[in-house]
Parts: sequence; structure tokens; C-alpha cells
Amino acid sequence: MSAKGGQDGPAALVLGGRTGLLGMALCTALQAAGRRAEATGRPGAEDFDKERLAGLIRDCGAGVVFNTWAHTQVDKAEDEPDEARRLNTVLPEIVGRACAQAGVPLVHYSTDFVFGGKADAPRREDDPTDPQSVYGRTKLEGERALLALDPPGLLIVRTAWLFGPGKRNFVRTMLDLCRRNNCVSVVHDQVGSPTYTPDLARYSLALAGKGARGVFHVVNSGEASWCELASEALRMAGVPCVVTPVTSADYPQRARRPAYSALSTERFTRATGLTPRPWVQAVRDYVLCEMAAGAAPVDTPRGGD
Repeated sequence: MSAKGGQDGPAALVLGGRTGLLGMALCTALQAAGRRAEATGRPGAEDFDKERLAGLIRDCGAGVVFNTWAHTQVDKAEDEPDEARRLNTVLPEIVGRACAQAGVPLVHYSTDFVFGGKADAPRREDDPTDPQSVYGRTKLEGERALLALDPPGLLIVRTAWLFGPGKRNFVRTMLDLCRRNNCVSVVHDQVGSPTYTPDLARYSLALAGKGARGVFHVVNSGEASWCELASEALRMAGVPCVVTPVTSADYPQRARRPAYSALSTERFTRATGLTPRPWVQAVRDYVLCEMAAGAAPVDTPRGGD
């Protein structure tokens, strides 16, 4: 574990803060807010020990725990359901029990993939769930395990389609592919809520700061297909690449994705007074950041994780 910054007061323990796309953004946001952060890497076998985790929480002086640990490789989860369940269902409950033992609130992250089927409006927190993949099912089981445990100060944040600095993500992959190719094919019949991790981190701190409890959807406002997201990123970057829309059937993947999983943030706005900024603005900021940093290494797209 590594300390971030030298601020006084209770720390925030970010599980996955050294290695995860969201975890790193949370550490940056905490520092910017003058908060002291402690960060771990990926979970190891020792992290399934409740007593050890509770001791870690107490030893670092944590006043809140952010859990970003998860099995996020959506297609790979289909081939290793036991491992996905171990990380997405079993481990969150252990973290919840450790937080309860240490007397510290927990902020846990979940996903839009708990939804399935069709919808004609952004999904609300109380809408029926119907996960279509091992990833979605195990994340929902993790939510239910925590809600049944009901540790003091539990906040579950569902989010979606993450992109941001520091790690591979869909937007960066599209930019890299189109620097090498004149055209790229992208799915157009899956619609969701693109979310910029620095925004998600700031909104998470605002929500936790209000003492919010229960399940909340936190994403950038608006909705898009993967094709629209890629097209907007390439337009912002000025990359001359043709984006060809294809259907999910034309681009088969191991795991089924929700056809429509845009999330409503009305509950978040009522709790915080904040309206998440549009995803288009966030993509602009991210692309400008990437361009300022220079071309990133080419990645292989994983699709939706």
C-alpha cells in the first residue's frame, strides 16, 4: 500500500487505487480535494481475509473505503465464472464485513451491466435488473450480498462505459486503431452512458460527502452508442478515419451486452445538487489530454469493460 500526499485527517482507503482506471482517478480527486489517500494494488489471496482487511483499514486511519476491486474483463468472465464470482461477489462481501468491523463507511462500485432487455428511458436505481452476462450477474450478486449485510454507511455506485487517463480504455483504443488504419467498424446498436473517470471520482466524493446511502447511478449525462462515442472522439482528435457502424451480430463477442443501459442520474442530482456534465464535453477534455501527452501505445480492444 502506498500513501498519497501528506494531508492531515482521516484517510480514504482506495482498494485498487494503484492499478485501476477508476482507482487512480479517485486518488487524484482525493488529493485535489485536500484529502489523504491510501491505495492498494490488485487484490491478492491475503485480501480475502476479513480480519486482515479490517486491520488494514484501522492501521491506515481510514475514514472511508472506496472499493474498485473487480473482475472487469467481460468476455473473459464467461470462461472463468468462478473467478468472476470470487472477485465480484465474494470479495465485496468480505470488504463490507471488514468495513463494518472497523466502523468505516464503504463506497462500492457496480455496473450498468446489471440491466438487460429493452428500455425507452434511462434506467433508474429501482428498475428491474436482468443481467445478460456472467460479469453482470456476479456484479449484481455482489450488490445484493452487501445490501443484505447492510454495513453502516454503505453506498453502491453503479456506473458505465469508463474512459480516462492512465490505462487502456475504449476511447484510447479507438484513437490508436485509427492512427494505424483508415477505417474502423464499431457497434451501433448498444447504447449506454459514457463516463469520464475524473468526473466519476469527483461526483463520488460529492455523494459520499453528503452522507448518501444505498444505490446511486453516477455517469456523465447523455447517452451514446459505441459508434457515436468513437466518432466523437475521432472528430475531437482530428483523426481522418471512417467509422463504419455494425450490429452486435456482425461483431460477435463472448458475453452478451445490454442493448440499452443508459443510466438516470436524477437521484444523484437530488442528493448532491450537481448535474453531471455531458459525456461529449468529457470526451473533449480526455482527447485533448491524450493529445497533449502524445500518442499512447496501441491496445487491443476488449469491448465494454
